[in-house]
Amino acid sequence: MGSLDLLLDGFASALSAQNLLFAFIGVLLGTLVGVLPGIGPAMTVALLLPITFTVPPAAALIMFAGIYYGGMYGGSTTSILLNTPGESASVVTALEGNKMAKAGRGAQALATAALGSFVAGTIGTLLLSLVAVPVATWATSLTSADYFALTALAFCTVAAMLGNSPLRGVASLAVGLYLGLIGIDKITGQSRFAMGIDELNRGIPVVIAAVGLFAVGESIYVASRLRHGPVNVIPVSRTWGLPKADLKRSWKPWLRGTFIGFPIGAVPAGGADVTTFLSYATEKKLAGKRGNEFGKGAIEGVAGPEAANNAAAAGVLVPLLTLGLPTSATAAVMLAAFTSYGIQPGPLLFDTKPELVWALIASLYLGNVLLLVLNLPLAGVWVKLLRIPRPYLYGGILLCASLGAFASSQSVAGLLVLVVIGALGFAMRRYGWPIAPAVLGLILGPVAEENLRKALQISQGDAGALLSSTFSKIMFTLALLAIFLPLILRRRTRSD
Repeated sequence: MGSLDLLLDGFASALSAQNLLFAFIGVLLGTLVGVLPGIGPAMTVALLLPITFTVPPAAALIMFAGIYYGGMYGGSTTSILLNTPGESASVVTALEGNKMAKAGRGAQALATAALGSFVAGTIGTLLLSLVAVPVATWATSLTSADYFALTALAFCTVAAMLGNSPLRGVASLAVGLYLGLIGIDKITGQSRFAMGIDELNRGIPVVIAAVGLFAVGESIYVASRLRHGPVNVIPVSRTWGLPKADLKRSWKPWLRGTFIGFPIGAVPAGGADVTTFLSYATEKKLAGKRGNEFGKGAIEGVAGPEAANNAAAAGVLVPLLTLGLPTSATAAVMLAAFTSYGIQPGPLLFDTKPELVWALIASLYLGNVLLLVLNLPLAGVWVKLLRIPRPYLYGGILLCASLGAFASSQSVAGLLVLVVIGALGFAMRRYGWPIAPAVLGLILGPVAEENLRKALQISQGDAGALLSSTFSKIMFTLALLAIFLPLILRRRTRSD
């Protein structure tokens, strides 16, 4: 059966009344939480992850796809109306979008963000449908040494590119790797780093760790810097849609942002952060006579980066589904969702559970349509949500995180782990350690260890086997460049 037939079967599954309802709920919840200030898509997905445990696997993945795209879109609202990006990828949107809102063009900024997200998400999902199977087929030829090299590249790129310094990124990664080693060794059966606590022998639950690092840690950090007083939200006119002049200025940035975002998001060294800044720089360079509008509210500066952001979100799913390799914090949390259902993303996923993966891809198309239908008329509702007092907002987040941790672990021990991990997340935020490398290390650490030990067992302890193929040599070379190139560039910048 070809990819087109499988995709049509996926649509048949996703368009059932039950699954369509779950897709709508996912989009609604993802946007609802993603719109709230200071909450990025990774935190949105982590916070809502326990909700998906109560439904069947296919419905859960479809609902999760809606949460994913809804959370990605939600950040643009706070960036435009509050000048408060929920994540680093939304910083560029805030540069021009907030200026447009202050000039009375907030509705147009939100409209171009919504339409750009729809265009980029749809094209990105189409490209995902086309390249996923060939990449998965190629990935079946990779050895354990190749997979270890891939995980090493993922570790180095994420650690080096996120955070204020590569050193802090590596330190955060080390924390995640340590947490991933806690529990019973699957090969020897020995207890590792459990400190005599029976609960720790089961390992650190990935879901609880993700919620603790993102939701609890972030909430405590924000609460420690909370300022009293009303939230200043820029009002938005009730007139929606894009005038012809704005549409004419937006459609080319949408397409350029899409084809910048998808390929960069699909590689381990990519990510939405890189794509949004690159798209913004491209639009500024191509602006011509309108170049002086940048910094004052140029609509191209919203349309291009928002399209790049959502196209990168689709691109991130390529290595996640075909290689089991998350290249962003949000993808790492999504991997935790898959594994909680006993689904292991990788090259065999398309052969072992094609009905699930194609239903997921089909639901991404539906999620984009639902996002557009939902967000344009309900933008006024999202604006009202921004006025929720911060103590109530973050108190509610902590309550939801606690309920989710208890629901996933069914024990008080899960709450205790959540508290400890949340305190760790707060300390990391307080001292500028990025959270994403820790989550990536926790999830991919056991995968890297398993493939490393397999490769060494096959080669009878010969470490040279890790560099036996051309592919692994390229991966390790790129990993070294990811670590040392930023250090060299920063030294040159300081010397200049």
